[in-house]
Parts: sequence; C-alpha cells; structure tokens
Amino acid sequence: MLGWALTFLVVALIAALLGFSGIAGASAGIAQILFVIFLVLFVISLAVRLLRG
Repeated sequence: MLGWALTFLVVALIAALLGFSGIAGASAGIAQILFVIFLVLFVISLAVRLLRG
C-alpha cells in the first residue's frame, strides 16, 4: 500500500513539472488517501500485535 502511495506521489510530481495540473492534483489526492489508509492499517496491526503479546 505504501508503494502505491509513493507511486502516485511520483506521478503527481512528474505531472506537475510537465504542467498537467489536473493529473497532478488527482494523483496527489490519491497518494494522500492511500497514505492515510496505510497509516491506519499500520496502527491497527501494531495494536493487535501488542494485545496478542
């Protein structure tokens, strides 16, 4: 999941450099959403691991 977020971030940066503002904005939004989902799943997995011992 983190790999996908980084991929969309790179696509957004390249699109921004080339002047494609619509694609850059969409890619950046997708990257942000995927990163938040990754963080939530990471915290949940840490909590489960701590509770199991």
